Amino acid sequence: MQIINNPNKTQWQEILQRPTQTVDDIEATVNQIFKEVMQQGDEAIDKYTLKFDGITIESNIVTTEEIEIAISKVSDDLKSAIQVAKNNIEVFHKAQKTTKIDVETTNGVHCWQEKRPIEKVGLYIPGGTAPLFSTVLMLAVPAQIAGCKEIVLCSPPNKKGELAPEILFAAQLCGVTRIIKVGGIQAIAGLTFGTETIPKVYKIFGPGNQFVTVAKQLATKYGVAIDMPAGPSELLVVADEFANASYIASDLLSQAEHGTDSQVILVSTSKKLMDSVSYEVEKQLNKLPRKAIAEKAIANSKLIYIENDELALEIINEYGPEHFIICTKNEDYYVNGIMNAGSIFIGDYTPESAGDYASGTNHTLPTNGFSKAYSGVNLDSFVKSMTFQKISKEGLLNIGNTIELMAEAEGLQAHKNAVSIRLKDLKS
Repeated sequence: MQIINNPNKTQWQEILQRPTQTVDDIEATVNQIFKEVMQQGDEAIDKYTLKFDGITIESNIVTTEEIEIAISKVSDDLKSAIQVAKNNIEVFHKAQKTTKIDVETTNGVHCWQEKRPIEKVGLYIPGGTAPLFSTVLMLAVPAQIAGCKEIVLCSPPNKKGELAPEILFAAQLCGVTRIIKVGGIQAIAGLTFGTETIPKVYKIFGPGNQFVTVAKQLATKYGVAIDMPAGPSELLVVADEFANASYIASDLLSQAEHGTDSQVILVSTSKKLMDSVSYEVEKQLNKLPRKAIAEKAIANSKLIYIENDELALEIINEYGPEHFIICTKNEDYYVNGIMNAGSIFIGDYTPESAGDYASGTNHTLPTNGFSKAYSGVNLDSFVKSMTFQKISKEGLLNIGNTIELMAEAEGLQAHKNAVSIRLKDLKS
């Protein structure tokens, strides 16, 4: 990990850069695949599944028989663990339900707001070197609670043309209505346009690599909403001299093993702690099965010494981390002062892994600094707020002249007339 001592503010932008390609580097590839999927449907899907995943599949759709076989391969202990995690995620997301807002803004003017589910949603579940069945829980559970009618799951197949049994078990446990064996850009394009086997959806959810992230952003140009730009994983830890170096190293490595383009950062007011963490990272790294992946991510990562808490909080808010761990004696200062972060983990016994799996919070979070403007996935991500109004005769008499004056001032005579014609009848 690169060690940076007390950097000047003029250096912050360069220091905090993510190790990712620019959109320009990726967009041409994404555009080409989108164009082909839009024109050729499943033929293009199959072409790119062969190209990127190295497999030809007779049918992209997962059958009931495949699900039953997969379920039998998942151990009872893991099934129980997944059920515990699901229950905690349900508890947290059910608590996010809000009641109907109902007010009378003026006598006779009745306004209210209700939330309705997004009918068709697409869930993208990363596969590859680490099939993330936990992401199925994070997306399908709130979709089910919200009442989404169609929940379509896409995930890349392995070399046998199969999805991980754990993904299929979690999917059927959480009410997924269709499971498709397709990943990458082509999966996002399929959900955007619809093909012979992939339904077109109204909103796409889920993390992915840089190509998937750009594909999701391109989907919005075709009228499909997305949860957020959620790319390679990242973690920032703030710690002082009282922190446990071995705990911090384990947290940094837990995110580094996600992928070679992940980034982890330690911001500390203690040089001694930084040295201890650096030693622990090397020590723990050598024991990891995914050492090769974590090692490359660690090469993109940084240990940053900052002389005081005020500057530390400022640089953290400037970075806007996906995951933010607080391991300081004055944790309240950071808890109250953090403005830009996806999910926050407080204290020695709150590892980031807890949020990834079983505490109940959602792990689908904004990356690449998007936490400055985006929330992580929550129950509201799967619903729309719709407003209603009903105006009585008294109500229209109360606000009618206001509407007429404003419409006329904007030069919209038909808007004024829509009120005037009614007021004339009421007054006569």
